[in-house]
Amino acid sequence: MSEFPWFKSYPDFVPHHISVDGYANIGAIYDESVLKFGNKVAYKNMGVELTFNELDRQVDAFAWYLQNKANLKKGDRIAIQMPNLLQFPIAIFACLKTGLILVNTNPLYTPDEMEHQYKDSGVKAILILENFASHLEKILANTQIETVILTKIGDLVPGVKGKMVNLVVKHIKKMVPAFNLPGAVHFNDCLSEGEGKKPSKIEIGLSDTAFLQYTGGTTGISKGAELTHGNICANVQQVEAWIGTLFQEGNETIITALPLYHIFALTANCVVFFRYGAKNVLITNPRDMKSFVKDLKKNPFSIITGVNTLFNGLMNQEKFRKLDFSGLKLALGGGMAVQDAVADRWQKITHSPLLEAYGLSETSPAATINPVDGTHQRGTIGLPLPNTELKVFGDDGEIMGVNEAGEIGIKGPQVMKGYWNRPDETARCFNGDFFLTGDIGLMKEDGFFKIVDRKKEMVNVSGFNVYPNEVESAIAENAKVQEVGVRGEKDVNGKEYVKAFIVKKDHSLTEQEVIDFCHTKLTNYKVPREVVFRTELPKSNVGKIMRRLLK
Repeated sequence: MSEFPWFKSYPDFVPHHISVDGYANIGAIYDESVLKFGNKVAYKNMGVELTFNELDRQVDAFAWYLQNKANLKKGDRIAIQMPNLLQFPIAIFACLKTGLILVNTNPLYTPDEMEHQYKDSGVKAILILENFASHLEKILANTQIETVILTKIGDLVPGVKGKMVNLVVKHIKKMVPAFNLPGAVHFNDCLSEGEGKKPSKIEIGLSDTAFLQYTGGTTGISKGAELTHGNICANVQQVEAWIGTLFQEGNETIITALPLYHIFALTANCVVFFRYGAKNVLITNPRDMKSFVKDLKKNPFSIITGVNTLFNGLMNQEKFRKLDFSGLKLALGGGMAVQDAVADRWQKITHSPLLEAYGLSETSPAATINPVDGTHQRGTIGLPLPNTELKVFGDDGEIMGVNEAGEIGIKGPQVMKGYWNRPDETARCFNGDFFLTGDIGLMKEDGFFKIVDRKKEMVNVSGFNVYPNEVESAIAENAKVQEVGVRGEKDVNGKEYVKAFIVKKDHSLTEQEVIDFCHTKLTNYKVPREVVFRTELPKSNVGKIMRRLLK
């Protein structure tokens, strides 16, 4: 067997190794695309379009402000806390061009979570949607933040419509709790002050840090994965080599429903497809499925990325199922396992496969992707990207063989520099040059990899390992099930068993029916001992079911 058995399964057009030195930094990718696609639409949100040239003028204005009025210099950290709005990509590219380090922050964080992230990263400035400003007020004095920039949902919606949006959000929907941040400045004022001005050119190299992506990692402690310009540039070029000639530059439309603060959307949607000159349709609230589907109808799309629950939710909308999918070239799922039942249904409705990819915040994120040439394998995470090596390690660090489950390790130019200011945590999650993911997986004989489950979420039933993903996938095949989450519980004797939490699609579904169905799909010890029904399941802001909150 070859040292790299996946080579034989590589798409013909994908080289095993590529040069990843094509760009000096992320700003070079940005500049190239602006020059190439100038008057084409770069971003669209709430009906407002920004061309590449219009975006560039706003990026320059905000970058000038950050350098000259916020007194930020290369290497300073700045937090961004907002959903998908046009302000987001403007801020991202302005910060990257000025050498700042972006600290992406989940808008739904509690004040305590915000304080931990801001103090740990040492942020000096923050751009925050005013909806979350009351949380910032509570903890601002405990941080090193010197500059607070506020924005509103409708700030980049021109004219009366933008003012109406802000009025409704604040006074009708009551979505902006009262706050008092007397030193704060407003985003639109920053743009006005910097209008027509150019920021100073900053020398930025591939080894310079671009992002701190906070993650629980494999230990649950929230820490910042330090991603360099080189990590992101490498991942962009790896993905481009993988995609090949599937897309036409300047003629694609991508739907970005995952938030840009999430590493999947940040790299894939915001940077990779910016390089392609795609029109990027930003969805501010994908949980409002009816409005989401209206946006999809208005914007015929060729690419969509998301997580399993998002694709499942869309397919439960009758109007989505009636959309024209003739232009769809790629649907890419990541962030959590894509269930077979969801992938099957997606194929039937859209006549296009739902391909699964795999990666983590620590790997920028893409490590493996299923081939786009029709040789994909449902239920797998695909093959390693060029310049990327995966190994499966046993409990003692030994390398496992084909079809033997163990912890997946990843080596490649997209792997992070380390965890910010946490050398001990960094050392703990590496085996030599391989980042240990905390995910249990295996390599098949043909080189395709398969995720079994998260190491820390594995359930031990009488000495047998049960992986929630496997049980969830089996239950999801039942046509009466809309969503399912599985976790381990302990009985009065301390013994673990499997428990399933289900949202019904058909109200006639019973607990016994679920258990009987599982017996046809699973070995006895994997079958849930208990089934409970819920009207909804707890999810993260990117739509992943949070098993630890299933109660």
